[in-house]
Amino acid sequence: MTPPPVISFRDVRQDFTLDNGTRLLALQDVTFEIGRHEFVAVLGPSGCGKSTLLREIAGLVPITGGDLRVYDRKVTEPRDDIGIVFQKPTLLPWFDVLNNVTFPFRHKHGRVTEVQRKTARELLELVGLESFASARIEQLSGGMQQRVAIARALLLDPDILLMDEPFSALDSLTRDEMSFELLRIWTERPKTVLFITHSIPEAVLLADRIIVMSPRPGTVREILTVPLPRPRTLASLSDPAFSSLSNQIRSQLFTRRPTEAATAQ
Repeated sequence: MTPPPVISFRDVRQDFTLDNGTRLLALQDVTFEIGRHEFVAVLGPSGCGKSTLLREIAGLVPITGGDLRVYDRKVTEPRDDIGIVFQKPTLLPWFDVLNNVTFPFRHKHGRVTEVQRKTARELLELVGLESFASARIEQLSGGMQQRVAIARALLLDPDILLMDEPFSALDSLTRDEMSFELLRIWTERPKTVLFITHSIPEAVLLADRIIVMSPRPGTVREILTVPLPRPRTLASLSDPAFSSLSNQIRSQLFTRRPTEAATAQ
């Protein structure tokens, strides 16, 4: 018997009320599934609702219509088994690195035990920051701060990791480094990952499948399987399949279909 998907969208609709009272349709008829420990990237133009998908899964935004399930249960509130990494690390400058990583325990239980500190130190080792446990946040580079944010998201050992353009604020070299670092972490500690990005190469390098979204109101235009074998390495960037899929995605993103043009008007 096939197990149910970890994340399931069925005809999900999302609209918002603007300050002037008008309704904005952000997502329409969104349908897709994600299996356990699958790495799925979401690509689409600005304003198509990519980040809204993530917030819906996290239970931060209630859907307007349709059916959204995590572990075959309707999403009605935030869950402890979901970790989130945002575009900005949102670290606490008055805490050192170790205390930033352990903050979820402090927030949930009001204290941090030695066992929990040991877990946090192991995660800092996983992300390559074991020697920076006592450092202040302002002493870290942008890439190092994002590593702290990833370690913090992994602290409660969530099975689902939601990542909202986590590397977009980094320079290109650091961004490439962080992509390979994320692949290593995901290999060592498998998670079900939904990764929001504007970068086609980043999506192709990281993901098992890529969801290509239409312009607003966002819907699933196509779901593409990445044919690159794992583990992914620098050599993957030179694989002809990498360039072929990247070009296919560009043609999808930069060609507006007649139905989409009519909806946008």
